Amino acid sequence: MSSPRNDSDASGVTPEGASWLASAGTYPRSTLSYWAERPDAPAVLPCGVVFDVVSAPAIFGRRMLDRLWEDGPGSGPVAEFRGRMLLFAAPGTAQRLPALMAWEEWGAARGARTDGMPPLLCHGTGDAVTVPAPSPRSGARWLVAPDTRHPWLPGPEVLLWAAVRAARAAVRISIFPPADRDANVYDVSRRR
Repeated sequence: MSSPRNDSDASGVTPEGASWLASAGTYPRSTLSYWAERPDAPAVLPCGVVFDVVSAPAIFGRRMLDRLWEDGPGSGPVAEFRGRMLLFAAPGTAQRLPALMAWEEWGAARGARTDGMPPLLCHGTGDAVTVPAPSPRSGARWLVAPDTRHPWLPGPEVLLWAAVRAARAAVRISIFPPADRDANVYDVSRRR
């Protein structure tokens, strides 16, 4: 897999990708007709059946995306909207990811900010998100646009893996306690 490194990689949603996105709504043909008339208009689509969405602050979301493409399996569709990254995930991710985050001691699984960990918001069944238009001109945009009728979507374990590695790279977590600056330290490497 190659990494989405420039905007030309995600220039827009293919017709198959638009059909996939529209299939999340109650009236997919109406959504497709709306986009045919206004290809630069975003839409609000429900989560939980076709996809879930994990929303992260833009910079941290970009670090997660880099981890997914450089060290992992790649990502599904990814959009940027109002300073947040929207990582499209497999249905059920929004329900499972908070429990995995709590197990990893991420802090509060519902988005509270503790220990420098950025809040991840999980949108699943009963939630809706604004998705960029198939051909966005301003505002929201696709970083990795949906291009097939059945795109690969990462599950909760994959997104947790990317979040933990992105946080560790940003914070430089160590398993060793901080050094005691008042301790007497002796160099024993030159013993005779």
